[in-house]
Amino acid sequence: MTIRVLLVDDQPLLRHGFRLVLAAEPDLEVVGEAGDGGEAVRLVSILHPDIVLMDVRMPGMDGIEATRLIADEAPLVRTIILTTYDIDQYAFSGLRAGASGFLLKDVQSADLVDAIRVVARGDAVVAPSTTRRLLTAFAHRIPADATTDAEQPDPLASLTDRERGVFAGLASGLTNAEIADDLSLSDATVKTHVGHILSKLDLRDRIQAVIFAYENGLNSRRA
Repeated sequence: MTIRVLLVDDQPLLRHGFRLVLAAEPDLEVVGEAGDGGEAVRLVSILHPDIVLMDVRMPGMDGIEATRLIADEAPLVRTIILTTYDIDQYAFSGLRAGASGFLLKDVQSADLVDAIRVVARGDAVVAPSTTRRLLTAFAHRIPADATTDAEQPDPLASLTDRERGVFAGLASGLTNAEIADDLSLSDATVKTHVGHILSKLDLRDRIQAVIFAYENGLNSRRA
């Protein structure tokens, strides 16, 4: 199947460079370009891309707000944030807004292509080690509210005991293999549990699961 990509960046030369890279791949098709977030949101509703490569700092609507609107209005469309810095507030805000990952703008061509394919399959492009660094750097920005109090509803009430164990691994940024080793399960079993967890908690991917854990005060304890 051809993966349809929308390029969003206020610099035409960058868009042109990304287009050239993607045009060389038989399974990737650039279906449109936008120079700001508002135009990106409009084109998503018209062109129905599979993937949006989204710049952050643009005139008018920025990439974070555009990502949030796309996640709300077109949940099947997945966004990859393109940022100048490895770990910064833009990348984190983009992930919280619903992006399925982030890349540096100087990403190698092969890594960009691979990331698009990975996200199109429903996974995320942020490595677990990077996820841990990112969330460690910005955990203080997330309010630790009363959701950990015994009187508050359990945010994991819909999960089975085994799924809670797998979720604890997700919350720590572990890979499926690491979770499998920790819980003495097969990789296939862990993958199945991860799918059930994301579905039950209405989360897009494992990055959103980590953020969900921090937002609900679950990061400091085993589920």
